[in-house]
Amino acid sequence: MKTVFVVAAAVLLFGGCSQEGPARGTAITNVTVIDAVNAVREHQTVLFYGDQILAVTSSESLFPPPEHTIDGSGKYLIPGLWDMHVHLTYDDAFTESMPAMFLAYGITSVRDTGGLIDKLRPVIEKMRAPGAVAPRVFYSGPLLDGTFVVYDGKSRPEIGTQNATVEMAQQKVAALKDAGVDFIKIYEMVSAEVFAALVSAAQSHGLPIAAHVPLSMLASQVGPSVDSMEHLRNVELDCASNSAELYEERLSRLKNDAGASGYELRSGMHSAQRVPAILNYDEERCERTIASLKATIQVPTLRLVAYPLRSSYDHPDWNEALAQVPDTLKEDWQAATAEWLGTSDRGDTTVAQWSLSLVGRMHAQGVPIGAGTDTPIARALPGFSLHTELERLVEAGLTPLEALESATIRPAEFFSLQDEMGTIDVGMRADLVLLNANPLADISNTREIAAVITKGHVLLADDLK
Repeated sequence: MKTVFVVAAAVLLFGGCSQEGPARGTAITNVTVIDAVNAVREHQTVLFYGDQILAVTSSESLFPPPEHTIDGSGKYLIPGLWDMHVHLTYDDAFTESMPAMFLAYGITSVRDTGGLIDKLRPVIEKMRAPGAVAPRVFYSGPLLDGTFVVYDGKSRPEIGTQNATVEMAQQKVAALKDAGVDFIKIYEMVSAEVFAALVSAAQSHGLPIAAHVPLSMLASQVGPSVDSMEHLRNVELDCASNSAELYEERLSRLKNDAGASGYELRSGMHSAQRVPAILNYDEERCERTIASLKATIQVPTLRLVAYPLRSSYDHPDWNEALAQVPDTLKEDWQAATAEWLGTSDRGDTTVAQWSLSLVGRMHAQGVPIGAGTDTPIARALPGFSLHTELERLVEAGLTPLEALESATIRPAEFFSLQDEMGTIDVGMRADLVLLNANPLADISNTREIAAVITKGHVLLADDLK
């Protein structure tokens, strides 16, 4: 893979792991430190021990001296990256290998945004076990859907659950809280009444809320009630000059007189309304809609929604990355790559262009942007795709430092963990990525990884095979 871990003898000057004397930790010396709060600090020594940063100083003289030293000369140290939108149990072929793949690309924390509790529980327990080499993981449990469930285990993998009534919604959130979830995820088929019940229940249990905009509601109604919105989904209707007409049509379709499945119902509405809404863009109305979202983290997953314009298939390292795909899927992924590269027809790019433009508009108005990929859906390679997302965010109008903020500060803020994670400061968690090239000069340099520190453990190539 493109991610190459520097050989231990060249980078790490390890002393013996003595069991006697004071713990002295590990120091990265003479490194350029970059994070979204402190910007750039050159010629720094960063000392960490266990899961905590103990010092960030321009002095290389530490007392007591560190037990281990990493020469950071000519290198760049950033906080560990997050992927804010993953599905660890969506595809069984990837579930076992995902943690190591994330770490190999510098992703030290992930937010799982949908999976059945019984299937997730052993995965979460394994990732959180003492000494586990795995990213930190935060999870929501199943997609909380409405009377009709999109991901019902029939047309799509089963990662959703029904919430047909207010009572069901209240019971589901209480059960999820008891199961230990870190937040909830509201999906697209819930009614306005059930949405309100889910929000109220989550707030009463102290759970953050991620959501798609339900098809029964408008983005400007939903945004102020949730902590993050995913995929930019359904914002286009709230930005259309004929929004009222499209909305009434949508409410009529939601009655589902034809008895369609949840997946068919949702897909049919997106197919019928998304492009017409975009083509009827009303700038003044959209400005008001965006203004209503200023306190809500947007996780646009541009690598997914804008792929007709810029696909991972086109990345120079993609063929090398394909070697990491599980054997049971490799032939399919290789065929899809060959088909993509073999044709110049990328299909309709209306939604892709709109999505890039909308993220730029949101960012210009101060809407917080978070980095997520929907891995492994739509051939999102774990780890690799987060770097593609950062590149797309820069293309949409974020600076490289702001793109890093989307994958460090914003996810920490979602969980109110900004005092523990997201920057390189004394007292913060020891999740770090050492880069061989400057990510502020080119955001794609986040792929140029020399070492990954996760929970204070320094990982080399042999650790991740």
